[in-house]
Amino acid sequence: MEAAAARSRRRPAIRLLCPKKSLVSTLSPSLRWLVGSPRFLPPITVAAALRYLHDDGSSPDLQREAEEIRGLLVRGFDIVGALHLGSADFEADAGRALELARALRERLFGERASHDMVGGCVDAAMGDIRFLVSEGDGLKAVEVTEVVWEDEPGRLLWEKGCLLRCELPLKLPLYVPSDEMSGMKARISSLIESTASNLRDHHVSYLIEGPTTTPDQPHYSTILHGKDLNSVSLLSHNGSTEEYGANIVSCSKFFPAKRYNLSLTRENADAIQITILSNQSFNSSKINTPVVEYFPAPALVSLRVINLKLDILCYTSVDFPVAAVVSELVIPGLADQLSIMKNAIVSEFTAEQPQHCPYHFVPPGLFIPVTAIYDTRYGEIEEKQSELRRNLHLRLRLPLDRPLLRISNAINFSMGRTDKKASRNGSSLLRDVHREIPSSGVSGGIMSLIDGSYQYYHYLHDGIDDNGWGCAYRSLQTIVSWYRLQQYSSINVPSHREIQQVLVEIGDKDPSFIRSREWIGAIELSFVLDKLLGVSSKIINVRSGDELPEKCRELAIHFETQGTPVMIGGGVLAYTLLGVDYNEASGDCAFLILDPHYTGADDLKKIVNGGWCGWKKSIDSKGRSFFLKDKFYNLLLPQRPNMV
Repeated sequence: MEAAAARSRRRPAIRLLCPKKSLVSTLSPSLRWLVGSPRFLPPITVAAALRYLHDDGSSPDLQREAEEIRGLLVRGFDIVGALHLGSADFEADAGRALELARALRERLFGERASHDMVGGCVDAAMGDIRFLVSEGDGLKAVEVTEVVWEDEPGRLLWEKGCLLRCELPLKLPLYVPSDEMSGMKARISSLIESTASNLRDHHVSYLIEGPTTTPDQPHYSTILHGKDLNSVSLLSHNGSTEEYGANIVSCSKFFPAKRYNLSLTRENADAIQITILSNQSFNSSKINTPVVEYFPAPALVSLRVINLKLDILCYTSVDFPVAAVVSELVIPGLADQLSIMKNAIVSEFTAEQPQHCPYHFVPPGLFIPVTAIYDTRYGEIEEKQSELRRNLHLRLRLPLDRPLLRISNAINFSMGRTDKKASRNGSSLLRDVHREIPSSGVSGGIMSLIDGSYQYYHYLHDGIDDNGWGCAYRSLQTIVSWYRLQQYSSINVPSHREIQQVLVEIGDKDPSFIRSREWIGAIELSFVLDKLLGVSSKIINVRSGDELPEKCRELAIHFETQGTPVMIGGGVLAYTLLGVDYNEASGDCAFLILDPHYTGADDLKKIVNGGWCGWKKSIDSKGRSFFLKDKFYNLLLPQRPNMV
């Protein structure tokens, strides 16, 4: 009675982590599924909104929606409601959204929600969002009286919560009698279902390791046993052992006392790692002599090995007991992913079996990770994979011209390992140095600038003395860094030798070119971009440096439509162009030049004050020409890929 009275006195509240504009988008269809983590983020917190895609003409196809969303959601996140767009009747439309959300969740998890859920609608005339909230029993819904839009949604998620990751490669032997091929699907289903049921077997142990190792923070490991998740041994690298009850060993034990990374990015993510071990001698009460038993097959059989690679993420509160996480999130998550893969394998089990592999992503604008399961037989460019990614883009409301969910853009879980190629991958380089540059001095001009981030590569980086010959190589490295940071590719920024190797492999250069100090120009850069990134390039030729201002309008259009860095090569010099400031009426213009010839330390103030990144006019106020009159110039304009 007291609990019921307390609930009745409670003022319904909802907290939203996703931007309002992402919820009120007018894109059809007019329904959004609301995702949150009600167990770990009270009050009701909406962390993401998913578009519903399947409509049979009168109502959502909830079964198909559930099948697709089941593999997408990370365990620990749940459907907490739905939002109807363009509503004219608040109570009716919000109530209908609430009903649909409950029905979808029941299909996802096989049971009704025990947590509060919300149904919302966007007023068609005013654009205001209103919500109804119902308690776990779903018998009564009341209007939400307080809606809070969080200023730092990512920080809230990762200050209170953390990720756990479990990878499990499996090789399942399937013996198939040659005269019973018709029963293949049933045999596969039975094999995978029995594998899922064994995840709690007493032979199975779970090794849990912290994500980072620092000098002042020991690296902890916990071992949990299948059916006995109440016994935990907490081990540190110095060999000491402390015994804890499983119910009091929380996830926070595996993180440093102060967590500095309170955001989730593609380049780096912290997760507690869970490894599954099989101990066949666990609790053996007697010594057994190995015995071989022979069971003759009634007919010829063939062995088919089913290769599976499970990889799940779970989200939980940092204060939640780790044993409870394994029991309530990790094991069900593995079983769920096994079920998803079973359905896919059964539907197309041929001589070349599917090779399904899960990948985790955190695309721009989304604060929670999502999982996509790809058939790696198809690679990244096969049509079927492209269609799958397109549907994921639609579901997550991502742009359809950027490859945000390609395998190359999956989250990198470092597990505390250091990357020896960190500088080449850009982690230690200056980014976007032009943002500190003052105005160009062009009166009435319109600035057209690079769209996105890049790293500044210049002479003497990576311990390579390329002073006097490597400027075009450095410009190419800056361009490749732009494609990496815009998530078009995750390949390492190529070294000078790797660039030379590409040119030799495609037949543009002789083998003697490798390890040489020969210059390269715009044409060679276009070959390398095409080979490494599949990027096409436009090349502009001018006969003299005096003619470059005539190309300002064309360059402005490039930056406005493509937004990629441009390489300018002329004579023995190469520069990276980051933008133009152009007055079409007067013809006055300036070029924003990033100079790769700089040889000093990565000191932003020194670079800006020294003019190594700055606005340059073809002829300055003292009559000096920046571009040489007696040299021809090639301009390389890399194109932005239009793909998912």
